[in-house]
Amino acid sequence: MPNERLRAAMASGGWTYAALADKVEVDPKSVERWVNLGRTPRRATAMLAAEILGEDVHALWPALRQARPARAVSPELVALYDQRADIPVSTFVDMLTQAREHIDVLVYAAVFLHEAYPRLNDLLRERADDGCAVRIAIGDPDSTNVQQRGAEERFGHGIESRCRLALMHYRPLAGVPGIEVRTHATTLYNSIYRADDQALVNAHVWGVNAYGAPVWHLRRSGKGGMFDTYASSFDAVWETATPVREG
Repeated sequence: MPNERLRAAMASGGWTYAALADKVEVDPKSVERWVNLGRTPRRATAMLAAEILGEDVHALWPALRQARPARAVSPELVALYDQRADIPVSTFVDMLTQAREHIDVLVYAAVFLHEAYPRLNDLLRERADDGCAVRIAIGDPDSTNVQQRGAEERFGHGIESRCRLALMHYRPLAGVPGIEVRTHATTLYNSIYRADDQALVNAHVWGVNAYGAPVWHLRRSGKGGMFDTYASSFDAVWETATPVREG
């Protein structure tokens, strides 16, 4: 049965099968089948297409309202730690050492890395020298979100001081080819440590310092999974962040 709602949405926006297919990275014949045969795309693809068309995804594809059975374990979940304090710093270091293309770090401060591994800057320089793109986003100590986090964690101005300390640690990397350092003022829902297709994601819990909150180790297994959700979140924050000047 044809999907007339999708047909109308595409016509209203002047979208051809080929143009929409290019945007959502599928074959034009797939889009044609969505329209003429009423086929339902994968959830992630459908959500992207609906966003592009400015439509509600469930209005275009009502079948997606049906709940999908929960998986006992995500195929991308390598390990789950009760709290960050349970993870030896060598786990972070080994993961970063293995990176060949991307290193992304999104935190407020995370000075524990420099404190436990003083060679961190040298490691990041080495990775950049080998062609790895390194992006470091740390919290702006003057932002209201950082200050609010300090109040919520009963850490007072301590978190602001640690953000300034993190900036002191990372500033020597500003201007190093292949490395970018920025400060961000966003609400930090998770700290993200990404190395190529692996990531350590430190959840944040209201009233709990990051070292006492859970961490999941992810390995990307395909497009649109948990890993990509956090990678996209990093990119979104990065776009809002302010470059740190050399000095």
